[in-house]
Amino acid sequence: MNKKILYILLSVLSIAILGSCRKDLLDQDATVSPNTNTFWLTEADALTALMGNYNVFRPCFDRDYHFDGHGDFLKMYNVGAAPISITVNNPSAYGNGAGALYRALYGSIVNSNYVIENVTARLLPNAKTTASKQNLEAIIGEAKLLRGIAYFRLISLWGDVPYIYKTPKDPIEVDTISRMPITKVKDSIYADFTYAAEKLPNKGAAIGRAGKPAALAFRGKLQLFWGSWKKNGWPELQGFQQSATEARTAFEGAAADFNSVITGFGLNLFRGGAPGEWGEMGKADVLPNYYYMFIPSTGNPNADGEMLMVITHGGNATNQSEEYMRVWTGVSVGLSQNQAIPRYELADRYQSTITGDFLPKMTQMNPTVPATGNVARTTPNSSVNPDTYKDRDYRMKATLLWDYEKIMGIGTTEVTNYVPFIYKTWGATVNIGGTSYVTFNDNGTNLSGLQSRKFVRNYGGQNRSSGDYNWPLMRLADVFLMYAEATNEVNGPQADAIALVNRVRARGKLPALAASKTASRQAFFDAIEQERIVELFGEGQRTFDLRRWRALERVFGPAYGAGKWFQDTWGNNWERFFFNADELTYQRCYIYQIPESERERNRKLTQNTPWR
Repeated sequence: MNKKILYILLSVLSIAILGSCRKDLLDQDATVSPNTNTFWLTEADALTALMGNYNVFRPCFDRDYHFDGHGDFLKMYNVGAAPISITVNNPSAYGNGAGALYRALYGSIVNSNYVIENVTARLLPNAKTTASKQNLEAIIGEAKLLRGIAYFRLISLWGDVPYIYKTPKDPIEVDTISRMPITKVKDSIYADFTYAAEKLPNKGAAIGRAGKPAALAFRGKLQLFWGSWKKNGWPELQGFQQSATEARTAFEGAAADFNSVITGFGLNLFRGGAPGEWGEMGKADVLPNYYYMFIPSTGNPNADGEMLMVITHGGNATNQSEEYMRVWTGVSVGLSQNQAIPRYELADRYQSTITGDFLPKMTQMNPTVPATGNVARTTPNSSVNPDTYKDRDYRMKATLLWDYEKIMGIGTTEVTNYVPFIYKTWGATVNIGGTSYVTFNDNGTNLSGLQSRKFVRNYGGQNRSSGDYNWPLMRLADVFLMYAEATNEVNGPQADAIALVNRVRARGKLPALAASKTASRQAFFDAIEQERIVELFGEGQRTFDLRRWRALERVFGPAYGAGKWFQDTWGNNWERFFFNADELTYQRCYIYQIPESERERNRKLTQNTPWR
């Protein structure tokens, strides 16, 4: 969004919304509502309020990477991170750490209601031209899309939730609302997405504003999740019933919506889906295209349309900056804090560019044993031998650092020099190829032997907390993979779905899927899951996938079992989850706890079964 709109975003907060509503639920300060004699008179007023809606919506979703910390490939530190705290970031026992998010989502919803009600009642009846009517309906459509996305997140985490469809006029209205059955909430979300799909333009009015493809994609995603829940069950949600018939209908609807996005708007993957260039092992002056999709200077313009919906940030001096560099890298790059660490197990997920299949699992070796000879650095397939990482999916080079890979160092804002990553050799002077370097400083938190490159800028001019990156809320590659999943559920592997998965794979310079990978519904599902792991790493999708697929036990082991150890490149165990965990522990990961603070204020709020 341009600077003018950014200023509107800031100013709307001072107008404020629903001053009479309770602060702890809406997560905003009480103020006086706008004077209707001076506001809600023009389309500009409607746009101002909508920008305020986006501003409240933003912090609910722009740090979704925290959810990947609940999965199996990302370690998250700093669990109480602003702006909205998710206070548990490990794969187990996280269902009671999202009370602040629960309140913030309702704050966004009530902002949406405020826009919808006032534009509908005060401006739309007085629209003097067809163009004006269409503009106002599009604003309502955007507000309904934001409301639907917020409710979609609520039901994905908490199941049955209170449904607030209008602006409360008195706190008692909020404190006496019971939880609505998830089926009814889902239907209301579907209706919001449908209105948005009908009223929004084919392309958003500005980067950061949604268009018709985003509405269709979210409606498809809602149906895909509903199909997954109906197929796989949700026993932790009281009264929820599996239904093969409902699941099939939902998958069919999801596939239809995704197909509309794919075929109806001339969209394409970033840089045409071409892999770009790997460059050279151990260097970072040339990187694959996938990397450039996730830095602001090249990714934000969204020329090909891969970013169907993004959350914008203003950058320097806007009070709306993002801090992804601070989170995703260490001290050597902008004095960052290394709060997100790729787990070692991710490296083995990157397939061979030659065979298109998995390579033998790396052999984890300690390069300091034996003390002389350093054989680990030269042993074939050793996890600390840089040659082991050759000829793998280009997205690995764009996503990760391994021993002797380099990243651009940055001071406070200025570019310094390339920095080599060498696990457990932090801030040391080393000689590589006759050139002296100071090694990557990880802030003392790296315990996996890998480091992230994804989301990390390689140019100066902005400090660690003043980024202008557009966070991807919905990407075309995700739509390709969701379409493949939905059609596979209905009819098994289909030629068009296979072709779409191969287009995603092609950006990693991988060959097309072998026939064995599409020979059955299960084999193709496994191939789709693999692509979701490497394509969407760090974007907050993995844990939602594991939950809707009922796959936590598959990934972490059965109840009362050995659980799952996570290791580093040297072969050390460093974290284990679900060791001898009982069934209740798993149940509490599949559905979140209704915040007790809300239940104390509203006695009609029942608690989810595993948390009673």
